[in-house]
Amino acid sequence: MKFLRYIKPYMLFVLLAPVSMVGEVMMDLLQPKLMSKIVDEGVLGSSMEVIIKTGILMLVTVIFGGCCGAASAFFAGCASQGFSKDVRNDLFKRVMGLSFQQTDKFTTGSLVTRITADITAIQQMVDFLIRGFVRNIIMFIGGIIMMLSLAKSFGTIIAVALPVEAVIVIMIMRHANPLYAIVAKRLDSVNSVMQENVTGARVVKAYVREKHEEQRFETANMGLTEANLKVQELMALLSPLLMVIMNFSVIAVIYIGGWQVQAKEMHVGEVMAAITYLTQVLHGIMMISMMFQTMARASASGKRILEVLDTAPVINDGEGAENSTEKGTVRLSGVTFAYPTSSGEPVLTNIDLDIKSGENIAILGATGSGKSSLVNLIPRFYDADEGEVFVDGVNVRDYKLEDLRKRVGIVLQKSELFSASVADNIRWGNDEATDEEIVMAAEIAQADEFISRMPDDYNSMIAEKGASLSGGQKQRMSIARAVLKKPEILIFDDSTSALDLGTEARLRQKLKENLKGTTVITIAQRIASVKNCDRIVVLDHGQIVGCDSHDELLRNCEVYQDIYSSQVKTNGGEV
Repeated sequence: MKFLRYIKPYMLFVLLAPVSMVGEVMMDLLQPKLMSKIVDEGVLGSSMEVIIKTGILMLVTVIFGGCCGAASAFFAGCASQGFSKDVRNDLFKRVMGLSFQQTDKFTTGSLVTRITADITAIQQMVDFLIRGFVRNIIMFIGGIIMMLSLAKSFGTIIAVALPVEAVIVIMIMRHANPLYAIVAKRLDSVNSVMQENVTGARVVKAYVREKHEEQRFETANMGLTEANLKVQELMALLSPLLMVIMNFSVIAVIYIGGWQVQAKEMHVGEVMAAITYLTQVLHGIMMISMMFQTMARASASGKRILEVLDTAPVINDGEGAENSTEKGTVRLSGVTFAYPTSSGEPVLTNIDLDIKSGENIAILGATGSGKSSLVNLIPRFYDADEGEVFVDGVNVRDYKLEDLRKRVGIVLQKSELFSASVADNIRWGNDEATDEEIVMAAEIAQADEFISRMPDDYNSMIAEKGASLSGGQKQRMSIARAVLKKPEILIFDDSTSALDLGTEARLRQKLKENLKGTTVITIAQRIASVKNCDRIVVLDHGQIVGCDSHDELLRNCEVYQDIYSSQVKTNGGEV
């Protein structure tokens, strides 16, 4: 019932399709009558004039019925395609509104299946219902009426055949319906394996794991095949069993009709018409059973789609923040945070941090100390379990998400680029940026020097996920994108790890010259990258154990001293 709102905009097409289908079906029901007349006239040796007139009438009904059928297909297609388009749009919008933890719960492969195969399944159901339901019901009822109008004795055949067919259809569909949900889950597994291997192709090849991944895909694929075969084995029984009943029913019609022809109670043409009507009635039952099959598949798909549509986003807009007098400030007060999948163990514990406008802050710590988790709370990728996070003096929960994220520019650990030109990738930071602004942002990010060597400069196309670029080049393009945004707060989440120290030093100098007044928060592993920052926050096991300048931390912070000592030894006495 929840899908009805997607049908409402196309109600005109939904109404016109059955009306057109009625015209086609009525012509189909009229055809056997006209054919029986031609046969009987031929047997009786009547004039050719009657046969020709009847033949012309048959031709007219065929043409009219064909036009009605084409119109019905057009209207049903418009309704079903429009319906699926709207569902697909809403589903994509909902996926885009889900938090990271919610998309991780569904998995990428499952979401791709739901937005493609599952929506296609319910689209086919809508198309089938608009056309097939009307056609088969009218054909079923009309065929029975037309058959009984020829001879009441044929009613016995229908009374025996129909219940038998109905029982067969119900039994088979009862066993087949649960299997469609299993098929959908197995398809999720195939898509997930495929998506992981396409994304991680370099890792697979580097570790020579092709055979292992082929076996993994074969296992998932075999599971899908077996589930599909179970459904098909059941459905394969349906058509032959119904055909057997249909053929026995035809034999019964011929037998009863033959006796009535001998008794001169019927004409030969009427017996032929009765056979045609019986075939139409039983074929209608068969098509209705196929319609139930489509509905069963669509029902499983619909539940999966509604599971996403009914999932309320965890991160929602606030009521909207009033204009703040502060700009570029960040404050965390008593913040504790744990990932939903981490069995409740906090990643951050009782964090208190006050970052002033225009300050250059670094965050340092061992792997897993909570550095990325801390900065992810600022643009509300996640919400703190306890405590509060303030941007420009306003609680982040009070902001509209769009307003909050416009104030914050973030360059993530993993550089995500898209299949578009260099300029289009950088323009993600600002849709309205001029070519000169794009070049300036690239120069600040130290990306102009390699972009200018590309065949078409800023119009050069980037391969999917930036496969044609090195790690450092992708990082610099991602930085250019964030710089172009001109945010109040600029966050670098270990996003210069692939740059050499010389390039990184030039980058930081350019940022200092061109982004005056911008608050910069840098997560780094190398002390050499951040030792000139105003303050360095040292995290250890999710807690702040030091927050001061490089020189002060060397004197007072044991964790920082250990990190410094390890890097001095690694680099031969220099940091």
